Amino acid sequence: MVTNRSPESAGSGDTEVLCPASASASVVAMSAETMTAVVTTGNGGFDRLEIQQVPIPRPAPGEARIRVLAAGINNTEINTRLGWYSDDVTASTDDTSSDADAADDDVHREDGGWSAPTPWPLIQGTDCCGVVDAVATDVDPSIVGRRVIVRCSIRHLGYDTYDHVWMASDFDGAFAEYVTVAASEVFPVDCDWTDAELGSIPCAYGTSENMLHRAGVDGADHVLVTGASGGVGSATVQLAKRRGARVTAVASASKAAAVRALGADDVIARGEPIPTDTFTVAVDNVAGPAFAAVLGSLRRGGRYVSSGAIGGPIVELDMRTMYLRDLRLIGSTAWDEPVFPNLVGYIERGEIRPVVAKTFPLVDIVAAQQEFLEKAHVGKFVLIP
Repeated sequence: MVTNRSPESAGSGDTEVLCPASASASVVAMSAETMTAVVTTGNGGFDRLEIQQVPIPRPAPGEARIRVLAAGINNTEINTRLGWYSDDVTASTDDTSSDADAADDDVHREDGGWSAPTPWPLIQGTDCCGVVDAVATDVDPSIVGRRVIVRCSIRHLGYDTYDHVWMASDFDGAFAEYVTVAASEVFPVDCDWTDAELGSIPCAYGTSENMLHRAGVDGADHVLVTGASGGVGSATVQLAKRRGARVTAVASASKAAAVRALGADDVIARGEPIPTDTFTVAVDNVAGPAFAAVLGSLRRGGRYVSSGAIGGPIVELDMRTMYLRDLRLIGSTAWDEPVFPNLVGYIERGEIRPVVAKTFPLVDIVAAQQEFLEKAHVGKFVLIP
């Protein structure tokens, strides 16, 4: 079981680790060493993001420590800070963020995390590209010195159950100079990509690949992708095309050319009508007021799959649309076993390439998240420690 390392407890314990400078086991005294980290102190606005010096974590048994090179920004970090996953929240991510930043008092939401109360204070950061710099003595030392990405959706009880934990929601993540994680979730990658490109992959591309895997997308499908200019949306356009599907994307008119460059066959301007009875699969992480139109766009027997609802979690569903047309509604959160190994293979074979819209220093996280919420970019924002 992966457990949270709070800033107060990080670096405690007497775990032996392997240093990259030595092939033999040694004890590394970390108690006097600190790192820069963004510590989220609880639910609320941007004032809850604090730049702190905290102890460098030590690997517990079964863990590796990674020196972070790049960490992408995702909606989930903002949603977790806002407590957006709580049943009490009914607005979009943008509206909830605006309300939280304008409020005089922060609101603690016990049910605001993914599947359990968020262990505040918490170092967020779901995406991680880095170099393994130490491992526990029960971990194969051959990964030390390798550039890696981290599988952030962890099926810690195995793949026979959907129980899972998430890095940066259930335990400390990558908005720091170092992070520790179970070595089983660390994947070396051999490619010529930049650190920022690799740091944009795990959450968005893992989420997208899981949805396409669950929906069984292949070359016979015509896939509708909403929010196609964002991190998950842009990943879905590429990954659906990689599977041979025809892709129609929904994005603002100003981003149509960029979305076509990702591989979309057609682009529907956001706000324009979505054709009915047209698509075999809808990949929709927007939801909100457009949900009914997206569902109505599916052919008989179509599949609707979602892992988010940035446009609003409360939707209007006409049950007749679902059952009279034999539609399948597919939820997607816990990643299936093939998903992350698939992504590593796609990267190493040069079958995909992410779009990094902009990089920011780690300490500029507030400015980065504020610009992220403006949704004027295509692709991913990435923080560099």
